[in-house]
Amino acid sequence: MSMVTVAMVAGEASGDLLAAHLIAALKRHLPEARFVGIGGPQMQREGFDAWWPSGKLAVHGYAEALRHYRELAGIRKRLLARLIDRRPDVFIGVDAPDFNLWLEERLKARGVPTIHYVSPSVWAWRAGRLGKIARSVSHMLALFPFEPDIYRRNGIPVSYVGHPFADMIPLDVNRAAAKEQLGVAKAGPVFALLPGSRQSELRQLASLWVDTASCLRERFPDSVFLVPLVSRETRRMFEEAIWRQGAQELPFKLLFGHAREALAACDAALVASGTATLEAALLKAPMVIAYRLAPLSWHLMRRMRLQPWIGLPNILAGRFVVPEFIQQDASAENLAQALGNLVGDAQVKAAIERVFQSLHRQLRQGTADKAAAAILPYLQTA
Repeated sequence: MSMVTVAMVAGEASGDLLAAHLIAALKRHLPEARFVGIGGPQMQREGFDAWWPSGKLAVHGYAEALRHYRELAGIRKRLLARLIDRRPDVFIGVDAPDFNLWLEERLKARGVPTIHYVSPSVWAWRAGRLGKIARSVSHMLALFPFEPDIYRRNGIPVSYVGHPFADMIPLDVNRAAAKEQLGVAKAGPVFALLPGSRQSELRQLASLWVDTASCLRERFPDSVFLVPLVSRETRRMFEEAIWRQGAQELPFKLLFGHAREALAACDAALVASGTATLEAALLKAPMVIAYRLAPLSWHLMRRMRLQPWIGLPNILAGRFVVPEFIQQDASAENLAQALGNLVGDAQVKAAIERVFQSLHRQLRQGTADKAAAAILPYLQTA
């Protein structure tokens, strides 16, 4: 086989990680393959040629997407022209559905096989996208076990590949060792506070997370707070919230990254909805999920919701395993009360851990290799 070219677009840190593992798995079969498009540092470490950085796609909510629309549309148009000119053997869109489905539809119409890796949340909201997906996608790679039936019913080729985090994270977590590693072994209740990875999330949530910590400290005077932050900018924003809320005396331990270590070490976690809620479940961390969007984004999303849950652990379990607080219900008092209840009830914690253990086993599928196996037939045809 002549050298194949795989075009990819991944947005945000989670997409960068997924794509990097997939590149490594494909290279085991096609060591000379070229990988090009939009990607992040982890993909580049696997030899990916990033024409644009994945951070360009990291926008949050409808309101922010509208503000950045012109820039994103310009990048997408230039990328499409370049891909039509270079004609890759396959295109893989990793998550970022609004950006990638537009590209996939146009590339598929020109005969380029299109793989979409990470099913859009058609089971949660905007089910009307299934028609567009059918026009755009040659093959869907689904991370969750309930997704393939939806696509098969709509005539869309699909493979269930499991979730890579379930492969990366061990089934059993040594919480005592994790506490020792982060220097909090002698502290009282350890709370992990994850306000999200995007600056827009920090703008909505940082002050609320700080106020929740203040409430918890009143109830648990020896508590400590682990706060993983992904960048200097998000760290600065959280530090500003600490000063703004007058909480300089609270025992915050701000971390660069290390979200998994914080979740492994904590007695309970406060997590912004998103992929971090799944990581918390896989690390068997009892959690409270809270989320706030800009009012316009929330108004638009609420009208299109199909399920009562926003957190992946609850969606996967099909019931409220962990508490969720959205918009105005996400008050510091409510969040602190719910977190305190988790810390204080060993039976509830054990029941939650059993559910999380079951979810972990279900999602542990050898994802990167399964995804590569689903893609290889398209490359061999090419």
